[in-house]
Amino acid sequence: MSSSRLFVLIPCAGSGYRAGHAQSTQPKQYRRLAGLPMVAHTLEAFRALAGRFAGLALVVSPDDRDVDAVLPRFPAESEYLLRVGGVTRAATVRNGLVALRQKGAGAHDWVLVHDAARCLITSSQIEALIAACEHDAVGGLLAQRLADTLKSSTTESRVAQTLPRADKWLAQTPQMFRIGMLLDALERTGDTVTDEAGAIEAVGLSPLLVPGSAQNFKVTFPEDFALAEAVLLGRKKGLA
Repeated sequence: MSSSRLFVLIPCAGSGYRAGHAQSTQPKQYRRLAGLPMVAHTLEAFRALAGRFAGLALVVSPDDRDVDAVLPRFPAESEYLLRVGGVTRAATVRNGLVALRQKGAGAHDWVLVHDAARCLITSSQIEALIAACEHDAVGGLLAQRLADTLKSSTTESRVAQTLPRADKWLAQTPQMFRIGMLLDALERTGDTVTDEAGAIEAVGLSPLLVPGSAQNFKVTFPEDFALAEAVLLGRKKGLA
C-alpha cells in the first residue's frame, strides 16, 4: 500500500457552454484569468507539488485545436497530453484512466481527478486530501459543508420543501481513488454519473469527505470569471 504512486488526471474536454461565449469563442478552460489561461492556474497548483506525483495528465478532445497554443510548455517531463476526451465527463475520465494504465500506471496506484475549471485549488488543499485519503480503504474528495438553506422545487419553480442541511456537502475536486477501483466503477455505471465519487457510491462504497474551501469553486457561469480573477489577483498581492 505504501508504495502506491500518485497520478493526477485533469479532464479538459468540455465546451463550457454555461459560461457563455460573448467574450471568447474558446472553451472556458482556455480563457484568460489574471494573465494566464484558466487551466494554467489549475496545472500550476499540481506542478508546485511535482515531486509528489508520478504523472500529471491533461485529457482533451481528439479535435482540440487550442491546447497547443494555449499551453506551449505542456507537456513537460512526467506530464501527458491525452487526446482521448469523450462526450461526457465520465467518458473523458474513463478514457484518461485507460490511457494512464497504458503508460504504466498500476491498478493500485492513486489518481487525483480535478476539474480544469477549479482554477483556485491550492497546493495545501491538495496535500490535505492526500493526507486524509492515502491510507483509506476507499478514497475520498474535497467537499464543503452546505451553508445556505436548501430548497427543492416543483416543475413550476416554486418551493416544494426546505431540506435539512446539517448532513449536506457540496462536492468539489480533486477526488482521489485507486485507479483500478475507479476505472471499474466508471465502466459499470456508464456515463450518467457527474463525478467520480458518484461512480464509487454506485458500486456500494462510501468515499471520505475531506473539508475543502469555499474558494475552490468551479468557474461555470459568466459572473464566476470576475470573482475567480479577483481571488487570483488578491493572492498575487498576498491578500487572499
